[in-house]
Amino acid sequence: MRATLRIGLAAAAIILAADQASKLYLLNVHGLPANYPIEVFSWLEFVPVWNRGISWGMFQQDSAAGRWALAGFQAAAALALTVWLWRTRGRMLALGLGLIIGGAIGNAIDRFAYGAVFDFIHFHPSFFDFIYVFNVADAAIAVGAPLLLYPEPKAETAAELP
Repeated sequence: MRATLRIGLAAAAIILAADQASKLYLLNVHGLPANYPIEVFSWLEFVPVWNRGISWGMFQQDSAAGRWALAGFQAAAALALTVWLWRTRGRMLALGLGLIIGGAIGNAIDRFAYGAVFDFIHFHPSFFDFIYVFNVADAAIAVGAPLLLYPEPKAETAAELP
């Protein structure tokens, strides 16, 4: 297996595991929906939010058809990104794709299991209240997307050498 494929698959697996473990813990062990907020720091707390839309809660879907359409779109996107990962040779690109794939699968699992994505991280430093509540999958997607733009160094070929 190529190193780039290993990097991407490892990133996807780590993000998927961290995302689902954090959600399952906060939902089923801690009982966050009944016991919130959890103040981690003065500027970071955990609060339960069920997102029935896409990023930043846009396009909220209250119907079963809408929720299944979003879940299907996420699964299809993860599959397409996996094909891209399979073909890539760049390490940063593979890492970015892996982060996005793990996040997309994590959020798709929520849609299939609960009909909505469970978000819980509320970041609010004293100078700015970031109203958006997100989860580990969302954070991975936000970090992975810019990595898709990272230029990989060109490999020198024999024809380019002096």
